[in-house]
Amino acid sequence: MSTNRIPVGARPEVRIDGSDVGRRVSVRRVEADPDPATGRPAFRDAIGVLTSWDGHELTVLTRDLTEVRIARDALVAGKTVPLFPARAAAVPEVDPVALQRIAARGWPAVEQEQLGEWTLRAAAGFTRRANSVQALGDPGLPLDRALDRVRQWYAGRGLPAFVEVIEPGSPAELTAVLDRLGAAYAPTLVRTAPLTALTRAPGVTEASVSRVRLSRRADDAWMSVYHRVGEAPAAEAAAALVLHGGPSVWFAAVPAPDGSAPLAIGRCVVDGPWACLGAIEVRPAARRQGLASALMAVLAARAAEEGAQAAYLQVEAENDGALALYDRLGFTTSHTYHYARLPQPEPAA
Repeated sequence: MSTNRIPVGARPEVRIDGSDVGRRVSVRRVEADPDPATGRPAFRDAIGVLTSWDGHELTVLTRDLTEVRIARDALVAGKTVPLFPARAAAVPEVDPVALQRIAARGWPAVEQEQLGEWTLRAAAGFTRRANSVQALGDPGLPLDRALDRVRQWYAGRGLPAFVEVIEPGSPAELTAVLDRLGAAYAPTLVRTAPLTALTRAPGVTEASVSRVRLSRRADDAWMSVYHRVGEAPAAEAAAALVLHGGPSVWFAAVPAPDGSAPLAIGRCVVDGPWACLGAIEVRPAARRQGLASALMAVLAARAAEEGAQAAYLQVEAENDGALALYDRLGFTTSHTYHYARLPQPEPAA
């Protein structure tokens, strides 16, 4: 069998094209050399996310993150396939400290420095997660001196000093010292859910998930919907580094029918049994259509395909709208941590 003279569009078994980039597909290609045992054409199949399609080649990223490149004239079959069926699994047992450390890997700062067991993190002011000291364990100094070092470190970068306080995990006396210094607190909830709860959430349909596209990079269109980046060039550069950092990062988007900015976006970082979900945003005109649930279902299914069992996310305690959505999707609160903002240090005389 030879396909070299048959245009891809004329092959009845090829039911995908460039518009399916970002969707889960199953493809079959004919190998250049025949099967040595039979002399007949040899074929190879691949299932994964279609990540590119041009005039000469397409690329599929498989479950184990192998990139399969296929010449267009070797493609003999292709179709979109349903989401990976995430298997029922309980949320792994994890203590707050371990989950906070996992979260730090999923949102890595551009610059990090150790202060004993504490980790100073900076990213030109892009998000408090990447611009706060993770105060886990012993800083190796009395707390007053340690916090003074923290303030000076952030002041030297033109940033406010935030301390990520986890209970249990941070030193027992830390909150009392912060109170004495006049720190201001902002509580954040860490919520978890089994991935199956997201892939099978009410309202998630084949039609809704078919609108979602996955990518390994956040392009300009994705970034145009993400409202947490300022206009400062340093913050934009830092945001790109933070967003693309982590063990296995995926971006999701629902394209707009008219080709304008995506209707909704999301991000996921797969790290062993855990998937970090974040940056879930829906444009105002597209809300109440189930797009956020569809995005999270697709990201959850991809994470499950890579071996993850559960999702976690971090949400401000006062974000009632997001909390209501996450309640409906089966998330429960693992623990709470606080960002404590230290007063700025007095300028040197």
